[in-house]
Amino acid sequence: MGTVIKNVKLVLPKGKIIRGTIKWDKGKIVSVSEGEILSSVEDQVIDGMDLYLSPGFIDLHTHGGGGYDFMDGTVEAFLKSAEMHAKHGTTSLLPTTLTSTNEELYLMFEIYKIAKSCNHIGASFVGLHLEGPYFSFNQRGAQDPKYLKKPSPEEYIKILDASDDIVRWSLAPELDGALDMGRELCRRKILPSIAHTDAIYEETIKAYQVGFRHITHLYSGMSTIIRRNAFRYAGVLEAAYMLDDMTVEIIADGVHLPKSLLQYVYKFKGPERIALITDSMRGAGMPDGPSILGSVKDGQPVIVEDGVAKLFDRTAFAGSVATADRLVRTMIQVAEVPLTDAVRMMTETPARIIGIDHKKGAISVGMDADLVLFDDNINICMTIVEGNIVYNVL
Repeated sequence: MGTVIKNVKLVLPKGKIIRGTIKWDKGKIVSVSEGEILSSVEDQVIDGMDLYLSPGFIDLHTHGGGGYDFMDGTVEAFLKSAEMHAKHGTTSLLPTTLTSTNEELYLMFEIYKIAKSCNHIGASFVGLHLEGPYFSFNQRGAQDPKYLKKPSPEEYIKILDASDDIVRWSLAPELDGALDMGRELCRRKILPSIAHTDAIYEETIKAYQVGFRHITHLYSGMSTIIRRNAFRYAGVLEAAYMLDDMTVEIIADGVHLPKSLLQYVYKFKGPERIALITDSMRGAGMPDGPSILGSVKDGQPVIVEDGVAKLFDRTAFAGSVATADRLVRTMIQVAEVPLTDAVRMMTETPARIIGIDHKKGAISVGMDADLVLFDDNINICMTIVEGNIVYNVL
């Protein structure tokens, strides 16, 4: 038995929207049509009530949500976080680490494997994103400084050998040994990403040349123009715009970046080079108040207020409490971006960045039936993960 959703505004590749019908079977899209299609008497038919139906949202950078963090060391933390994000339209996500002990990291690898094998109701896990510990001290943000270090092959090779689920690793390319590490990541088909960095423009170019093709949370923990001995040097921000093929990700919650910067990034990088990310911590989907960044056992106390998480001394943001629907809504309503481009930055572009665009990120025959139904205000009405309805308020 297949499933049909009719009477929807389909958000298709290349910015096209049509009123139409979609059918999937065994987790794959089998038909996309303008208008209505004839369905079998055995098909389940859903009336989409003239709502938008887009590809499911893909979050390349999230630390958790719903009161849980992926570093908590429990299967429950993975499943409950994925369930919370699915309610906000996310169908695929990359659980993301923080700087930590290697023991915590190895435990996270094992828990991830167990969680991925569970038949859960929530967003699917499409790999791991390691954030740190190879970062600049000056650009550490809310990353715990006691775990920061320079990359050494003796350590990162052991980490890489411990898991075949790593799909991206964020690090500062100016650190001694970082370029060699980047080469090793590329050799293993893992995306090296520039993050929490004091690199100057020239160092960023060298990193790009060895395979660093993505920049983690643009503007957050990042160098720009500086002066050394009276001479000016451009930074990572300037390199991000100069390198046409460099992709970036932004925390489009309206707090990390104001309207002016959201519009600036969109104008100069375009939706084909921008991924929207939540960078959410456990406070996403939870009330304001005290929270913890990182694991319950070893994390840092933070405060959630003003729509964002902050260190208790208010000197830095400590991850976001955003959800994917909020990102899309902010880009449309605050940055004044067309709906099709906002959706593209949450679907097609992130899928291409991590190499899963052959099966996710677009409504097309043969693709995974990862879909989200929403209204004009991007309120999520239904979330479908590989053909399974995991959230429904119709």
